[in-house]
Amino acid sequence: MKIEDVDLFYLSMPEVTDEADGSQDALLVRVSAGGFVGWGECEAAPLPSIAAFVCPKSHGVCRPVGESVIGQKLNDPADIARISALVGYNSMDLLQAPHILSGIEMALWDLLGRKLGEPVWHILGYDHSCAKTPYASLLFGDTPQTTLERARRAVKDGFSAAKFGWGPIGRGDARSDADQFAAAREGLGREADLMVDVGQIFGDNIAAAGERLPSLDEASVLWLEEPFHAGALAAYRALSEKGAKVRMAGGEAAHNFHMAAHLLEYANIGFVQIDCGRIGGIGPAKRVADLAVAQGATYVNHTFTSHLALSASMQPFAGLADSRICEYPAALKPLAVAITTNQIQRDGNGYICAPEAPGLGMEVNVSGIASYLVDTEIRVGGKLLYKTPAL
Repeated sequence: MKIEDVDLFYLSMPEVTDEADGSQDALLVRVSAGGFVGWGECEAAPLPSIAAFVCPKSHGVCRPVGESVIGQKLNDPADIARISALVGYNSMDLLQAPHILSGIEMALWDLLGRKLGEPVWHILGYDHSCAKTPYASLLFGDTPQTTLERARRAVKDGFSAAKFGWGPIGRGDARSDADQFAAAREGLGREADLMVDVGQIFGDNIAAAGERLPSLDEASVLWLEEPFHAGALAAYRALSEKGAKVRMAGGEAAHNFHMAAHLLEYANIGFVQIDCGRIGGIGPAKRVADLAVAQGATYVNHTFTSHLALSASMQPFAGLADSRICEYPAALKPLAVAITTNQIQRDGNGYICAPEAPGLGMEVNVSGIASYLVDTEIRVGGKLLYKTPAL
């Protein structure tokens, strides 16, 4: 097969707010080859990502991503790796390239799986898809009372684990944050897993982050996610060595395998969280999962958008029984819900598994997303480089 077309679709809610919610817009990727179609989703701002695919060449290693993808052979996983390496070299100075490549690579796996009649996780080498405990991925409320109510809602909705993130954490004093952690724990009960994501709010301020450790332990928080900038490896290690029970977690900001490997090797994190829509797709995420096993760390998916992205994020660790926790977006915007006709549902025990169907096992709802499509053109010097394709 040869890659014939790569179509990019910019979707958006009618109003995008300052809320730290990535399900407010989306960039879907459709790849066609040999009579088959695969879909992927980028976890990135749509317009810069489209531009990275079509932009004029700046120099020999700052080329548009499309130049390294269209027309390439696609018959097996080695071809996907080869295409990714080609993009990595030809677009090494185009910093948005890993984001757009992530959605394309995801779609290539989906297409290959459909051609072979196999789920992606099986092509990756797993013999079965293990049950995962989905955690409701939620935002802290503006007040502890709102957080309490959201936690109670998660339990009512059948979740035995939840992660609360962002909101006011780190913007006030440690006592205020402690009240938020306590409210989340009270709402979930003592038996549920509770995780906390602070969205890099402390920069590299170890002392400020350290002030929160006692209250995190008091609330029996399993992990503290992204207390620092993604590259602040020494800060991660220093905080992890303060003797708290809560483990450090990070990795969603890794844009390639090596960034994630450095977190595992130098930052002393206990949980590595990889977003297939950012790291370059499913292939490099699987490499991180393998490394996590070797390092004695736990691999966790990162995803906060559609169930297409959720399925992709589950493939790299689908067969790892010891990596049991799985992020599960629980409060998606209507746009993200509309992307697929099917969803990854919890079973009677509250678990989820990566789909058994070929490819990613998800069906894109073409009619459902039509109303969210943003009509877009990119012209340079009067030449049309991109126009929203037909769904």
